Amino acid sequence: MTWLDLPADHPYGIHNLPYGVFSTDGAQPRVGVRVGEHVLDVAACAEQAGMESGAVWRAGSLNAFLAQGRSAWTAAREWLTEQLTNEAHRDCVESHLVPVAEVTMHLPIEVADYVDFYASEHHATNVGRMFRPDSEPLTPNWKHLPIGYHGRSGTVVVSGTDIVRPCGQRKPPTEPAPVFGPSARLDIEAELGFVVGGASRLGEPVPLADAGEHLFGVVILNDWSARDLQAWEYVPLGPFLGKSFATSISPWVVTMEALGAAHVRLPGQDPEPLPYLRGEPTADGAGTAYGLDISLEVEWNGTVVARPQFRDMYWSPAQMLAHMTVNGASVRTGDLFGSGTISGEEKDTRGSFLELSWSGTEPITLADGSQRTFLEDGDTVTLRAVAPGPHGALIGLGECTGTVLAAR
Repeated sequence: MTWLDLPADHPYGIHNLPYGVFSTDGAQPRVGVRVGEHVLDVAACAEQAGMESGAVWRAGSLNAFLAQGRSAWTAAREWLTEQLTNEAHRDCVESHLVPVAEVTMHLPIEVADYVDFYASEHHATNVGRMFRPDSEPLTPNWKHLPIGYHGRSGTVVVSGTDIVRPCGQRKPPTEPAPVFGPSARLDIEAELGFVVGGASRLGEPVPLADAGEHLFGVVILNDWSARDLQAWEYVPLGPFLGKSFATSISPWVVTMEALGAAHVRLPGQDPEPLPYLRGEPTADGAGTAYGLDISLEVEWNGTVVARPQFRDMYWSPAQMLAHMTVNGASVRTGDLFGSGTISGEEKDTRGSFLELSWSGTEPITLADGSQRTFLEDGDTVTLRAVAPGPHGALIGLGECTGTVLAAR
């Protein structure tokens, strides 16, 4: 229970309490926690309560807080819950609640390293069938390790940032040589992004059992993709300019603790992964290599065109983190890694327009009667996501939106 007047099914109820970075009236950005239709100025509230730790929340990113590690994250959540449920704290807290409509949201973290995975068997199979019709859709390594690539952290932007159509080399099938110009096959990828805290030491892998010490929370992530640039450049070293121009994330970071009720078992891994990727049983049945029951929707110019389900993913977040560091690579506070496109078996659960239009051969009809295969200038895409919370509560992840501008 809480003294806040919130509907039981509010996506930002007392069981959620996601972190973000906000500003008001030109003031410096600072850390806030979303509760209902308000943002709690956490630093101001903590300082009024006499907490020295409030200083980390006055920063313009979550990084200082992330660096404190799991014990501090847990203690902060317990303190916030106490402030928002105990009537004795009401007078102090209410003075630091700011209506959501009055705030500007910023990128919640200073992104250290950015890695994007390819963890959906359905997405990888669909792409393989389109690009390699005469071969097996999955490459031989796919079911043995979470495949990924290193992206460009400096082009991660917060939801609401416009996306300029990228230019680059592409080779149309009808042309004898590559040409240069704006991408003609601009796409999205509906993903989740995982925010990492608590740095590790170079040369020391993070075992799967310790992944929870570093996994702070989740954002919605859109890996904007120029498919024609990507198709021409990706052999033999993988994605480069077709991916590096922009990645959008939602402004609210939903903590892993808030998603406890969303743990589910993975769909099944065959063959069994190597020992360093194997999870252990847990009381909730999901295991330490658990999946998450998070439902997304993809809206294109106001029309919902897909509803991907994260519970369909083959590889878990803990496995991705363990594999990312198994060679001794360190994690840094503020690291971000994407899940890869979230796609299911049914057409309406595909998380990219490449799949929804089957590489441009099956146009998608929007509510206004227009048809699309890939993105046109002026198009707006919004991703949303929710998860189940405890006792029937709803955990909202918010939305991640971007509008395409013409190439420059």
